[in-house]
Amino acid sequence: MKKLFNLLLLVTFLTSIIYSQVKDHPQLDINCKTCHACEVPTMDDPCLLACPRFSMIKEYPSPEVGPDVIVIDKLEERYTPVIFTHKLHAQMSEMTGGCLGCHHYNTLGPILSCYECHSEDRKREEVRVPDLKAAYHQQCLSCHRQWSRKTECISCHQEKGEGESLDLTEVTSELMMKSHPQVKVPTKIVYQTNYEKGKLVTFFHNDHAIQFQLECVSCHKNENCIRCHDAEKTIIGKTGHYDSPIKVNISEDDRHKRCFSCHEKDKCSSCHKTKEMKPFDHSVRTGWVLTNYHQDLSCRRCHQNRINYSDIDKECSSCHFDWNSENFDHKVTGLILDEDHIENDCEDCHIDRNFNINPTCDNCHDDKNYPGDEPGKLIDN
Repeated sequence: MKKLFNLLLLVTFLTSIIYSQVKDHPQLDINCKTCHACEVPTMDDPCLLACPRFSMIKEYPSPEVGPDVIVIDKLEERYTPVIFTHKLHAQMSEMTGGCLGCHHYNTLGPILSCYECHSEDRKREEVRVPDLKAAYHQQCLSCHRQWSRKTECISCHQEKGEGESLDLTEVTSELMMKSHPQVKVPTKIVYQTNYEKGKLVTFFHNDHAIQFQLECVSCHKNENCIRCHDAEKTIIGKTGHYDSPIKVNISEDDRHKRCFSCHEKDKCSSCHKTKEMKPFDHSVRTGWVLTNYHQDLSCRRCHQNRINYSDIDKECSSCHFDWNSENFDHKVTGLILDEDHIENDCEDCHIDRNFNINPTCDNCHDDKNYPGDEPGKLIDN
């Protein structure tokens, strides 16, 4: 009896621990070893590793919701506060991974400021976590060094003078409500290469961004402001939002790296041509002409895998398996059913729910036939 009691006590204890973990930890797709070094972490000995460099927050506020300007005034021994144009940076952050670029250790709570994790004190026990000053400079200098090729303190700081003070209200008011200019998305970019069997590669940016619905970070995750603002970058040919051949001086591996994530199995001839390619045409590439509502859908609505699209079942019922007389508005087909047919089940007219062929009247009528006899009124669609 005593053994049974102890066993129940142990089960209750373990259950409470598991419940606490489930309650406090959201159901994220994260391996326990990401945060815990031991097999069985406990409250007394959680054996925590350094916080991983990813955010547990799934959705960050839009740049318009966040602050326009942030005054960084934690370190003011020598310089005046830094006026950080948060909105401008946030608007373009999607090109390099979004808010995660700066808020890289955020928990499930509110958006954390840098000083929540990085101490102002330079004397610290955990040297793997930069102090606040180092964190600021590590975060900002990599982009600004590439952009301006300079790292003078006065680029961001105004040095204090005796009796001088910075009028924050005046400075911040000039930056409030300021937005990054709208970036014009190119329709296509034609790259000129040295590949003898096909020197031209036509990249249809609008197809990838709009039709295929790839996020900016899918291709631009390793880029930053230098993509547009680096004065020393060499581009031969027409620059900007180009529709004529350009040549960028980057390595062969870098040229193919972004494309290979989706096109690794394609042959070179799929992209390298002797003349510019035409835009993607579903009927030409797949033999399936998209009409009516399908032509306006994004690819992901039918192809669940957002990368490396594969053939799918062309039967309507493979996607629209739940169509019935209650949830389907028949007039979208260009035919409004009359009172005698409006309550019919789909399979009464569409044998085996095959919507790719003409309906039949045989199930109910011996003397009628579609399309000679319409079960309703035709409308322009």
